[in-house]
Amino acid sequence: MAVILVTGSAGFIGSHVVERLLSRGDTVVGLDNFDDFYARPIKERNLEVARAHPGYQHFEADLRDAEAMERLFATHRPEKVIHLAAKAGVRPSIQDPARYVETNVNGTVNLLQACRNYPVAHFVFASSSSVYGDRATVPFRESDCTDEPASPYAATKKAGELLLYTYHQLQSLPVTCLRFFTVFGPRQRPDLAINKFVRLIEKGEPIPFFGDGSTRRDYTYIDDTVDGILAALERPRGYQIYNLGRSNPVTLREMVETLERVLGKPALIDRQPDQPGDVRATYADVRRAQEELGYAPRISFEEGIRRFVAWSRSL
Repeated sequence: MAVILVTGSAGFIGSHVVERLLSRGDTVVGLDNFDDFYARPIKERNLEVARAHPGYQHFEADLRDAEAMERLFATHRPEKVIHLAAKAGVRPSIQDPARYVETNVNGTVNLLQACRNYPVAHFVFASSSSVYGDRATVPFRESDCTDEPASPYAATKKAGELLLYTYHQLQSLPVTCLRFFTVFGPRQRPDLAINKFVRLIEKGEPIPFFGDGSTRRDYTYIDDTVDGILAALERPRGYQIYNLGRSNPVTLREMVETLERVLGKPALIDRQPDQPGDVRATYADVRRAQEELGYAPRISFEEGIRRFVAWSRSL
């Protein structure tokens, strides 16, 4: 099996990807700098299974450190890269856009420069549904225009896709960009709505409810997203972009109602105005991923919530 570099290995999606790769026999090099966006102990807990596995090696460094990226590639010689590391979050990116550019754009360039010196067979990039901006036309197709991002975070993800296309053209680097749609499940970041709302409802505290509840998100369970990532990893097609969503959006109002039903507790609603950078809807057209990757999301939204609540209550 291959030696695979997974950046952001201590994060929500990254830790699940690492465990799946290890379970099938790959050697995994995990890169993470334990950014203080949320507490390090949470990320260390995410890595407990990986660190106990003989096929896992951790490299603690920052993407912005070009020399460290060069050392990583020189030491471990990864054959494939799954680049998940990034400064995350739409709203925080509005407050600190420079940091997002430094990490998400310049950090990605540092990885790509290392790939020039130590060629890899396939570079898989975690993009985002946010690149589509605030579109009224749904579902979102990979061929849609993505020139109007609604936040600095979205702009950095679009920039990443463009940079990867350039390196593909100049260096013949096989590249797959995966546009994730609101991934949720065990280990989800504590700042994200489902995780935050579950904790607040359990404690009987009010949840922030932005707008009238009609905004829609194409929530996608973590196992389905990981299935898509690994399917893409094994199918380099030059340069390609895929949506990984469930193609069945849920309104904010429906999301809260599902949480109440699964938790068996009512939510206290703290109504607030719409937030800058938020979009009205995300909705993935996944036909390309279905046809070319065999992608087929299996977990319904309510079943995913049940699994998340069971995990949350087990902590």
